[in-house]
Amino acid sequence: MSSQLLNVALVGVGGVGKAVVQQLTSPALSKVFRVISLTNSKHTVTISPSSSPLPAAELLALLPPSSQPLPTSSSHPGASYSPASPSELIKSLAAASKQSKTHTIFIDCTSDLSVTELYPLAISSGLSVVTPNKKGFSSASALWDDILAAQDAPGAGLVYLESTVGAGLPVISTLKDLLRTGDEVTKIEGVFSGTLSYIFNNFSKPGSTSGPKFSEIVKVAKENGYTEPHPADDLSGSDVARKLTILSRIISASPSSLAALPSLPEGYASLPTETLIPSALANISSGDEFVAKLPEHDAEFDKLNAEAAKEGKVLRYVGVIDRTTGTVKCGIEKYDAAHPFASSLSGADNIMAFHTSRYCNSPLIVQGAGAGGDLTAMGVVADAIRISERVGAKTHL
Repeated sequence: MSSQLLNVALVGVGGVGKAVVQQLTSPALSKVFRVISLTNSKHTVTISPSSSPLPAAELLALLPPSSQPLPTSSSHPGASYSPASPSELIKSLAAASKQSKTHTIFIDCTSDLSVTELYPLAISSGLSVVTPNKKGFSSASALWDDILAAQDAPGAGLVYLESTVGAGLPVISTLKDLLRTGDEVTKIEGVFSGTLSYIFNNFSKPGSTSGPKFSEIVKVAKENGYTEPHPADDLSGSDVARKLTILSRIISASPSSLAALPSLPEGYASLPTETLIPSALANISSGDEFVAKLPEHDAEFDKLNAEAAKEGKVLRYVGVIDRTTGTVKCGIEKYDAAHPFASSLSGADNIMAFHTSRYCNSPLIVQGAGAGGDLTAMGVVADAIRISERVGAKTHL
C-alpha cells in the first residue's frame, strides 16, 4: 500500500460527518487524506482520486441533499453520482484500493445498524473502518463476533471505534492501553451520557433539594438540543447500555483471573438497564407530548432526590462494569457530595473512573465533554490518523 496518501469514503454527512470532512481537509491532514466519496441516505458522489484537492465547503457542496433528485452531471469534472448503496460502495472501494495499492478508510458517521452489518465485508476486503456508530459493537454478539473474525482475514483492514464512547475523550484507547500492557481492570464506573449528566447535575446538587423540577430540566435540555428529539430516547438508558456493552466486550477479550462478565448475547438489550421513563408515558410517540406530561411525575423524582439528600448524597445516572463480581449494569446511584461524580461535573460532562491493579489507590479518571459534532469528529479523525500511521503514512504532526 502507498505510504503517502490514504483515501477516505464517508457515509453519513450530518453534523459529525461534515465536521470530519472539515478536519480531514485541514492544511496538515490534506497531505495525508484524500476524500474520494461522500454518501447520504439517497446519493453517493465519487470524486476521482486524480482530482485536485478541494476545500471542505466545495467538497460538501458536491453532495446534494437527500431530498433532491440524483444529479446526472456535475460542474466538477472529477465528480460522478450514483444512488446510495453502502454495500456496492464497499465492493467498488475494495476493488479500487487493490488496483491502486492505496489504503482506503471507510468512515461510518450514520446511526444505521444496516451499515454496521457491512463492517465484516469491508474489513475482510481490506478496507479499514472508523466509526462513532455504536450499533455494530453493541448489538447482538453474532455481529461483534463477525467483526472480530473479519480482522483475521488475509490483508484485512483495521477497526477503530474510539468515538463510540465519550465522543473525543480517550476512553477506549485508555482501556486498551491498560489491558495490552498487562494491567487488570477491576472496575469501570462513570457518567457516560452527556444528556443525563446535564439533567442530574442540575436536578440533584450537593446540599440542596430546592432546585428546578426534573421535568423542567428535561424541557430546557430538549429546547437547547441536549436531548434527542424524543427525550425518552435518552431517559431509557439505552445509550449508556450500548457504551457499557462495548467496554465490557473489550474487557472480556482480555485474559483475566477475575469473574467473567456477562456474555450479553443480545448486546445492550441483555444488560440490566434502569429506565427513567415513567410507565404511564412509555407509549407516547411524540416528544412534545412526552415533555408536556412529564411534570405529572415530578413527585417520583423529588422523592428519590430527597432520600439521597437525607444521606448527604446526590443522584447520578451511571454505568458500572465490575469484574470482581462479574456484573454490568446502569441506573441511578447515590454518591457522597465529595465524590468526583458529585463535585467535579458541570454542564454535560462525561466522567469515567478506571479501577485497576495499578490504579488501585486512586482511579484513573477521564473527564470532559462527551458529546458534540466537533468533539466526536475529533475522535473519528484521530482514529484515521492512527490507521495512517499503522499503514506507513507520515503525518508529521
